[in-house]
Amino acid sequence: MTETAESLAPEIAACRLCSDRFDGTPTAHRPRPVVWLSSRAPVMIASQAPGARAHASGLPFDDPSGDRLRAWLGVDRQTFYDRDNFAILPMAFCFPGYDRTGSDLPPPALCATTWRARALKAQPGMRLTLLIGGHAQRWHLGRAATFVTATVGAWRSFGPDIIPLPHPSWRNTAWLKKHPWFETDLVPVLRARVSKLITRR
Repeated sequence: MTETAESLAPEIAACRLCSDRFDGTPTAHRPRPVVWLSSRAPVMIASQAPGARAHASGLPFDDPSGDRLRAWLGVDRQTFYDRDNFAILPMAFCFPGYDRTGSDLPPPALCATTWRARALKAQPGMRLTLLIGGHAQRWHLGRAATFVTATVGAWRSFGPDIIPLPHPSWRNTAWLKKHPWFETDLVPVLRARVSKLITRR
């Protein structure tokens, strides 16, 4: 039987492989995979990992970063959280926690090794992949991905089915001001491609 996103999601949601790892972080939190897969969605958001707010709510991008991402996409929350439109496949399904300086820890590689190939295969509806941040860009693009600024700056070279993006964190506000071409050149193309693929209700 072919595995679907809907049949795989409960298995991922029950994953506790990183329990010991998270116990050893300053946050000492328990795993809570935030799973938002879809066999039907034409747009897949390949992101980094849930943040603390998404960990608390169980909803991906349920924070100011999500508000900025939705603004880039030109969609509201209802449209964004419609699985007929968007699937979200992070490099790690759980909030990795903070280091001792309060910075986000990187997504554990174990998560992608365990789940990513299966999750990608289980989502055949994908027609546009959005690669958010360096971790997702390196996984999907290999050597074609260098630094995030260079990779996003070369967005036209990846074809119509892949668009690399910076992380929408408010920590990147200075980056956006320094690189105005992102919002003047890339974002209009992003919105147009997304608009052609999704269903608005």
